Amino acid sequence: MEIRFFNTLTGTTEVFQPVHSDCVRMYSCGPTVYDFAHIGNFRSFLFADLIRRTLEFFGHQVHHVMNITDVGHMTDDASADGGGEDKMQAAARRMKEDKKSGRVPEGAVQNPDDPYQIAKYFTDAFLEDARTLGVRVAFEYPDNVLQATQHIDAMLEMIGQLIQRGHAYVGPDGVVYYSVESFPAYGRLSGNTLDRLMAGAGGRVSEQNQANKRHPADFMLWKPDSSHIMKWDSPWGAGYPGWHIECSCMARRRLGRDVIDIHTGGEDLIFPHHECEIAQTCGATGESTFARFWMHARFLLVEGEKMSKSRGNFYTVRDVLQGRVRDEKGQPTGVSVHPAVLRLELLKSHYRGNMNFTHKGLIDSAGVVRRLTEFRSRLEAASGGHAEPVDLSHPVLNAFAAALADDLNIAGALGAILPWAATTPADPAVALGVLERVNQVLAVAPLAVSPGGAQASDEQAEIRQLCSDLDDARKRKDFAAADLIRGQIQKRGYDVKTSPTGTIAEKRLA
Repeated sequence: MEIRFFNTLTGTTEVFQPVHSDCVRMYSCGPTVYDFAHIGNFRSFLFADLIRRTLEFFGHQVHHVMNITDVGHMTDDASADGGGEDKMQAAARRMKEDKKSGRVPEGAVQNPDDPYQIAKYFTDAFLEDARTLGVRVAFEYPDNVLQATQHIDAMLEMIGQLIQRGHAYVGPDGVVYYSVESFPAYGRLSGNTLDRLMAGAGGRVSEQNQANKRHPADFMLWKPDSSHIMKWDSPWGAGYPGWHIECSCMARRRLGRDVIDIHTGGEDLIFPHHECEIAQTCGATGESTFARFWMHARFLLVEGEKMSKSRGNFYTVRDVLQGRVRDEKGQPTGVSVHPAVLRLELLKSHYRGNMNFTHKGLIDSAGVVRRLTEFRSRLEAASGGHAEPVDLSHPVLNAFAAALADDLNIAGALGAILPWAATTPADPAVALGVLERVNQVLAVAPLAVSPGGAQASDEQAEIRQLCSDLDDARKRKDFAAADLIRGQIQKRGYDVKTSPTGTIAEKRLA
């Protein structure tokens, strides 16, 4: 079956063919570990996971690499050079405040002035969140999740190559800059032109900086700065790398190719970050392209608005899972959300459209997850847990695959399986085989996560006791007490049902 993806580089939907038939090589921009990653970040990470799982579903071997930025990403990252301060420095200041207020676990960060401790704290948090949501590459740390600070040598080597090839120069201020005029294709990905960038430089690039550059759009590769929070020796003085150089180097080193198949990220990275990556990599390798396909997920809104801490609608993965999402009345629901529900919610909107994250959407996704997991339970019971191998000749699996092959049409893929999940298939073993193939991509029925260990067991025991108390109250015809107990169970996030054997409490997924 032919796979087609939209390519930001060409602005068209194209047939996907790997550069080398043995393996699809794919690189994704990961988090800057100065804070917890928010759900907008994770929309992009899960989008990359969906690409990988889809390609594997169709039989491709995929080598997927993701970076972790722990140096060089400045607070003002809208311009190619960046500006302000290193985000790790901003994180150190915030970490001190969080330690004072008790928001950081005791002993988690001994010294907030040590950027490596801060990076480790937020790297560990990111990996935990990513694994909880089933992001496959997160289980491959550190082999395929690479930290920028571990690859400074590769950055120094590439910068030297760029200077030697005439693509970079040392400015009067000692900073090493990339010369955008040396790369005629600069701007092709984003649609920018050098004339437009020149015209837009006023007010964005200081006169002092412009005086140090050959062109206002030239961007920093290395900055000598002995006072920077993180610094390394280099031929151009002790300092630190620019943000863009890390991805060029780590992708090339770990994937072992000058031209890779797919590069992913959020749409905010198209310019300047990805535009600069292309210029650097092609300048160093002499190739005409860096990645054959550039694929970008669009922004995430919350209840139709931009996510913002001041609006109270800024959510990390942990906020959502722990029930801090606000309902339609603006109040935290207090109901925990199953990771499979959040995974599906962040995946179910097509990646090339803005996603609107809502409380209602979570409830809808919870219904889908429950429908699929209950369908699996029925099939396992009917087949004795045996799943027959199936291929794309099965009509349901074929329709699911055709939707995915059409530029990851996830709505179409869900539309192919949800009506089927409401039926009673004639051959449950074959149906279970189909569902297992489907779940290789969706990873929601089930999404294996830790249920919370002893804490979860204690809660389940308490809920069982409340159900027993409710049954006793009914037997005594003490309906006021029964209603009170029912309310207590519901407040704990459970739906209460009556069965021939007594009261059943079913944990809500959202």
